[in-house]
Amino acid sequence: MHWLALGFKDMARAPLLSILHGLVLALFGGLITWIAHDRFWLLAGCVSGFLVVAPVLATSLYAMSRAIERGQAVNFQLLFRTWTQWPLIKPSKHSAGLIRFGLLLAFAGSGWVITSSALITLLAPVPIHTPMDFIQHVVLDRDHFLFELWLGLGGLMAAPVFASSVVSMPLLLDRRVSVLQAVLTSWKAVLTHPLTMAFWAFLIIGFCLLGIFSLFLGLILIVPMLGHGSWHAYRDLIDTSALEERLSDEGAP
Repeated sequence: MHWLALGFKDMARAPLLSILHGLVLALFGGLITWIAHDRFWLLAGCVSGFLVVAPVLATSLYAMSRAIERGQAVNFQLLFRTWTQWPLIKPSKHSAGLIRFGLLLAFAGSGWVITSSALITLLAPVPIHTPMDFIQHVVLDRDHFLFELWLGLGGLMAAPVFASSVVSMPLLLDRRVSVLQAVLTSWKAVLTHPLTMAFWAFLIIGFCLLGIFSLFLGLILIVPMLGHGSWHAYRDLIDTSALEERLSDEGAP
């Protein structure tokens, strides 16, 4: 809860840019819903897959919190530099890790969308087109246990992804480490503080669901709060004193 409080303070210090992140994701969620509104079997996978790639989407929020912590300027130039000075412009061994790990999460999210869509399409007793179809024939159906299977498979995928990514992106942004180092550090944090990290995962999922079920409007505030909060989770969990700081010409602000 302390991480969330610190995240909210960062959001209050840069409200326009923070809320802009939430607005972009809320509009993206609305776009997905508009495209797949009559194909809820696809929409369910896309919306839940959002949680998988969220650490990548929040990268510039980490950069903003990093700049606030250091007393640096937080502006559009910072966001532009964060998203463009990765290996696309000035390649280096360590900065490429940001892109590689982002692609890994994107593949994981896409894999879940395909798996979720196939599962619901093949095993649902009737075609699933609307949210009510999903609730009636998947969530409330007691004969096929499809919802339990859907949740179980999602959990099996989400748990290792969460453990691998909970502090990886902030660490890759902040320090010169490889993807493997970042992932192992993230797993170590989860295994060292299992109850704390389980509660943190519960908070993230709970707030994201609240944002999604509010017709994505809640994401406008929830996304920046969780993004900034994740930076403070990283700073609280990881001792970076022995790790070399990433320089501005390697893609970090």
